[in-house]
Amino acid sequence: MGDVAKDLTAGTVGGAAQLICGHPFDTIKVKLQSQPVPLPGQAPRYSGAIDAVKQTLGAEGPRGLYKGMGAPLATVAAFNAVLFTVRGQMEAFLRSSPGTPLTVGQQVVCGAGAGVAVSFLACPTELIKCRLQAQSSLATSGPAVTSAPGGAAVAVAVKYGGPMDVARHVLRSEGGARGLFKGLLPTFAREVPGNAAMFGVYEALKQYLAGGQDTSSLGRGSLILAGGLAGASFWGSVYPTDVVKSVLQVDDYKNPKYSGSVDAFRKILKTEGVKGLYKGFGPAMARSIPANAACFLAYEVTRSSLG
Repeated sequence: MGDVAKDLTAGTVGGAAQLICGHPFDTIKVKLQSQPVPLPGQAPRYSGAIDAVKQTLGAEGPRGLYKGMGAPLATVAAFNAVLFTVRGQMEAFLRSSPGTPLTVGQQVVCGAGAGVAVSFLACPTELIKCRLQAQSSLATSGPAVTSAPGGAAVAVAVKYGGPMDVARHVLRSEGGARGLFKGLLPTFAREVPGNAAMFGVYEALKQYLAGGQDTSSLGRGSLILAGGLAGASFWGSVYPTDVVKSVLQVDDYKNPKYSGSVDAFRKILKTEGVKGLYKGFGPAMARSIPANAACFLAYEVTRSSLG
């Protein structure tokens, strides 16, 4: 089995593991990022991550935490296959001879190159996912659940019926295919340095735990630790760009609040301060460790099992 095929297969398995573990955390992150700024004297829609979880469960049930999962699930194979395959091909290019371990710096370069490639897949996928995840918090600035006569809970109205409905709406009403790539610039600003940091930290931790560049004998516990901390480094290094990306992608097409990435960055700073650029940071970090630990472990185990 060729190296490309191995990376495609292992990347797909790793991506599926990451998505299953991390999607509920991601839903809460996007809800916190995209909630409207409260008027003076008003409380925010969600007071924090726990409140967002409670309101989501109350209004939509457990399925609400997995809203928008269809879009990344449908493309997780392509996304992670591209990420790990491009990284693998760059490793082969930078390697002085077959089988020679790469330095941490070389892994940083490989991660950055993989980040460029996956940005073109991540942008439309994330737009669809964010629209689905955020629509309940954007539908109204009031409570997520109202009470009908008799005390029954009534869920808020939704705009989109699913991933395909979002795609059709954007293609029909928001400039065609170009509309699906709204937020491409901040996606690049997230994926390129984020993946550079993640793969660099992953390799550095593996070499530290192995006591040298040969990391082939590391156990699963070490791979879980390295993968989890590597994922945390991704979000720790680029989180504000993810906030800008999210608010741009859920912004109203006909009456936009933001003219572009720089405008969004400036307005968030002006209205909410630096804190506004870290909305949802807690759920993102809580997600990144188990989700990326699962991803890297699944990738490494699958890759090694293929020979």
